[in-house]
Amino acid sequence: MSDAYIIDAVRTPRGVGKPGKGALSHLHPQQLAATVLKAIKDRNKLDTATVDDIIWSTSTQEGKQGGDLGRMSALAAGYDITASGTTLDRFCGGGITSVNLAAASVMSGMEDCVIAGGTEMMSYQQILAAERANAKMAPRLMGSGNEQLDAVHPQSHQGVCGDAIATIEGISREAVDALALVSQQRAKKAIDEGRFAKSVVPVLNADGSVALDREEFPRPETTAEGLASLKPSFEQLADFEINGTTFKKQIQRRYPNLEWKGVHHAGNSSGVVDGAAAVLITSKDYADKHGLKPRARIVAYANQGDDPTLMLNAPVPAAKKVLAKAGLKKEDIDVWEINEAFAVVAEKFIRDLDLDREKVNINGGSIALGHPIGATGSILIGTALDELERSGGRYGLVTMCAAGGMAPAIIIERL
Repeated sequence: MSDAYIIDAVRTPRGVGKPGKGALSHLHPQQLAATVLKAIKDRNKLDTATVDDIIWSTSTQEGKQGGDLGRMSALAAGYDITASGTTLDRFCGGGITSVNLAAASVMSGMEDCVIAGGTEMMSYQQILAAERANAKMAPRLMGSGNEQLDAVHPQSHQGVCGDAIATIEGISREAVDALALVSQQRAKKAIDEGRFAKSVVPVLNADGSVALDREEFPRPETTAEGLASLKPSFEQLADFEINGTTFKKQIQRRYPNLEWKGVHHAGNSSGVVDGAAAVLITSKDYADKHGLKPRARIVAYANQGDDPTLMLNAPVPAAKKVLAKAGLKKEDIDVWEINEAFAVVAEKFIRDLDLDREKVNINGGSIALGHPIGATGSILIGTALDELERSGGRYGLVTMCAAGGMAPAIIIERL
């Protein structure tokens, strides 16, 4: 089996995901993806006629985000027409999966140069939701939409699931707020020290002016007192009735005696943002032939499923699985990136694996920086690589929860 190498990783800054308010919200999703694809091409003097495939992740593949964003964005970025492209959906985990599949293509020896990545415009998702409401479309069914499947595996809203997990695990409001505060503090330090500068590329408007060249979402003024004053976001939603049931009842079908109080709110949940990221992956022969210097080697990857009713618990078994595949121990990992979909996800991850908190989400996470669903995994891989290079660490592990009770994971080695 051949090795797969990461040559480069780039991303856009993340813009606030509100229509008409975020700095990127007026752009077409293809423009965001084309921005990072063009940057990968230009930074590495890439002959795009030699690109075997582009594997892209986008979760909401509707309207402007539909129609194979990977292929169309490559064309928009000026890639040779021979550079093929495809688009996948593993909900929040797609940005890791796109990299894993690219690595698998290279490791198999079938392809030599693949670009992976993802795009999500959360602002556009809100426009789609408004269009559905205006058309008086019925609210989406909870779960899969398949009555037989949902009878076996009832599925709820991810925020309600986060609160349920916190109750089951005995994780307090104070604990999740403390993690959220650290996320903001670390993100501020990372931004102030320019730790993201190597990977972040500006997004331009059609006229060449700058749409956004910095992170738009962080709230560095966040305090413990401010977080404590916020009301839980999902308690009322938990009891919202659709088609004769509620999100809370969906969970209680599997956990009948579970009662809980909400601990998650806007300050300790992932931010709603727009963004895109790309990762260039090649074989050693390709890198040598084209004068490219690999920055990291992909050591192992894994996929893991868990209880879809609680939805958010797969990262821990995914991390254990990928460590086993790599023949590594948790002590070997210098940089851990666990997506802060909700604070309880990262808090449980740290507790269950008994990790050194100073090695986890070193530069903040999605609570502070935002979570553009299909792109986040690719962003985190680039963030882990940058931090390994900054700190001199060797191994980084990246994982994240995804809807349906899943988690992809990857381990990279700095070269």
